[in-house]
Amino acid sequence: MKRAQVVGFSVALAAAGLAYYVASSFITPSPPITVEKQVDSVEVLVAGSNLAVGQIVNQGNFRWVSWPKKAISRDYITKKNGGSAKMHELSGSIARTAVLAGEPITAQKLIKAGQGGVLAAILPQGMRAISTKIRAETAAGSLILPNDHVDVILIRHLRDRSGQDDTVADTLFRNVRVLAIGQQIETKEGKKTADTAASTATLELTPRQAEMMARANSMGEITLSLRSVADLSSDPEGAGGLNLNKPQSNSVRVVRYGAKSRVYGVN
Repeated sequence: MKRAQVVGFSVALAAAGLAYYVASSFITPSPPITVEKQVDSVEVLVAGSNLAVGQIVNQGNFRWVSWPKKAISRDYITKKNGGSAKMHELSGSIARTAVLAGEPITAQKLIKAGQGGVLAAILPQGMRAISTKIRAETAAGSLILPNDHVDVILIRHLRDRSGQDDTVADTLFRNVRVLAIGQQIETKEGKKTADTAASTATLELTPRQAEMMARANSMGEITLSLRSVADLSSDPEGAGGLNLNKPQSNSVRVVRYGAKSRVYGVN
């Protein structure tokens, strides 16, 4: 390639670069278009942190957050409707159910001190709480936790007509809820067993069942049989009609260590 051609090619390339630079300086990128949409919102009182059952709350456990107006329930506490005074009023209350951080606070989730204890707060209307003695071997090896469902079995030692000792097991109630094991009313995160030193279990029963439970506690030993979570929808009233004054007809005799015994209510 001759020198004159090289010089001409270089000049042409420089001219093209200069033209591109000049053209690009006149072209500016369009800024992004931001569209602001106003959404009607209201300040709603929510939990500032996770609240456990039985926890005493104060104003430091609450905070206000913007909540879409269309999604507000009438049970929510709003700032514009005297919410600040209501928040002060709720200070010192007891959480009757677990509340997650950011979850709206309602009067149904808290109970004021003096209106009942923690257990009374979580007990459904019309139900009764009654305790019974337990040991590890009568409570599924201490693996029964609060809110589990159990069958309640009464074991008695009786004498039959021939004067022989009989061991009788009766299912008193099926599928009743455990409210507490000892002083534990809530399963802590990561906890797999109840307090192994606990000597009582508190059960949720109807008034009639509570009467039967009180009598059964004085008649023999109570054993709790743990139910599957798949059974939670079944009827807890399915048992409880047992007549403790007379033996049952559907008994089964077995021989243990050379002595006869029988088990009632096998089903």
